[in-house]
Amino acid sequence: MFTLFYPLETKIEIDGTIYQVDMSFDNILRYYDLLNDDDIHDVLQVEAALRMLIGCELKYDIQTKWSILQKIHYGLIASEKSTQPAVDIQGNPMPIAGNEGKQPYSIKQDAAFIYASFMQDYGIDLIEEQGKLDWRKFLALLDGLKGDTRFKEVVNIRTMELPTGKGSAKQREQINKAKKVYQLKE
Repeated sequence: MFTLFYPLETKIEIDGTIYQVDMSFDNILRYYDLLNDDDIHDVLQVEAALRMLIGCELKYDIQTKWSILQKIHYGLIASEKSTQPAVDIQGNPMPIAGNEGKQPYSIKQDAAFIYASFMQDYGIDLIEEQGKLDWRKFLALLDGLKGDTRFKEVVNIRTMELPTGKGSAKQREQINKAKKVYQLKE
């Protein structure tokens, strides 16, 4: 849970044993990437995800491991619905109603824009912060980027509505060209 008056939780209890969960943003992004890899069998995904998150092999059956992974996911990674956006399997925020059901960005595809925007707005080098910056802090900072950052400009282009009425054909054409340049790959 993300709150300013309590430390961010990074531990989970499993059968009386406390495990430290690696909540660094880069680890969580790799976790989402792993879960989205259709070439890796579900059982291997669960086992690898647990090793990524808690750093050790657990001696449980796969159903118990799946339950533990869900406990970590919903307890730490995607726990705060009111301040953190719901995320899809890749870690991208889920679409908001009124956005025609399309995601306005991809953390993976827009990585360079996100990196540049964190440097511009916060002076944070995300490469230097790998293994350090908590996933929940990363999401809060991403959400708080100023509108003049490259990332926010690209998202704005993607979500921009086309003008209607007389005399706006040239403007519509320009916006459509920009949308094509910055469109997300499926």
